[in-house]
Amino acid sequence: MPQQLYVRFIRMPLLFRILLIAGLNMVIFGLIIHALEPDTFPTLFEGIWWAIITASTVGYGDYAPTSLSGRVATIVLLFAGAGFLSSYFVTLSTTAVNKQEDYYKGKTTFKGKNHLVIVGWNERSKKIAEVFAVRKENIVLIDETLNTHPVSSHSFHFIKGAAHLDETLIRAGVPSASLVIITADQNLVEHQADKNTVLTLLAIKGLQPSVRCIAEVLTSNQVNNAFRAGADEIIETNVVAGSMILSSINGAEGNASLQKLMTGFRNKEIKLTPPSLYLGNPSTYGSQQTIINAEGRLLIGLKKGDDYIVNPPADTMITRMDELIILK
Repeated sequence: MPQQLYVRFIRMPLLFRILLIAGLNMVIFGLIIHALEPDTFPTLFEGIWWAIITASTVGYGDYAPTSLSGRVATIVLLFAGAGFLSSYFVTLSTTAVNKQEDYYKGKTTFKGKNHLVIVGWNERSKKIAEVFAVRKENIVLIDETLNTHPVSSHSFHFIKGAAHLDETLIRAGVPSASLVIITADQNLVEHQADKNTVLTLLAIKGLQPSVRCIAEVLTSNQVNNAFRAGADEIIETNVVAGSMILSSINGAEGNASLQKLMTGFRNKEIKLTPPSLYLGNPSTYGSQQTIINAEGRLLIGLKKGDDYIVNPPADTMITRMDELIILK
């Protein structure tokens, strides 16, 4: 039995063990001084109070032993109890500092729910973080190249580690996340970055199949693999950039204007919305446009099935199965 108690005690956290020893010391010396000088310390509480005040070196002086045996007990308390009590406060301070250091180094587990998880820290991640910071929504960044927290915001949590490992994903709270965005690793060649993206997708979907995943893919031959791995949406950044560069080479004059327009959209939000939210019955594109524009929003297109139509004719019929592309 004593051996089992000792093993349980050893397995306790260091801070709790020191506090337990210090507390026992205060109670024991409170009993001793109460027994030695019952007139000066009429109750056990006064004895414990004296022991705590003496061991912490505060020394109010409201209770003080007068007998030789009481003063000897005080000396023993200062040598025995004060050390444990001081160790407790030192350990408490050290633990607080270590917790803060672990937080900045990405070692602390995220405890929230319905948050956004971003894999990879780069310019695209920064832009996403800025927008979500304005909304006061929780963001968890997973990155194995950073050495410290990149953003000083209480709603931004950093997890250091490889995104394809279950341990890292669990610390990031992926099982309770609402959305995961996987950005391509710019430190790797394109095909290797895409392989990492696919591997990360497999790990995330294996851990939480229902979480929505948006993945950035750099090479076209990995798009199908990303979809097979469970991506709900894929962003082919190289295709978009390549098209704009090709248009510039061919002398297209609209590229500069397009880039300025996209810059203007930076803090905006484009959503697909069912038309039934605006009208009870099917209607035309023009009538929907009038209603939505009156609300201070901009209707820029229509989604019919798998087709996206930008600025269709005003007399285009809209059904309940269609979706409106609205810029907030």
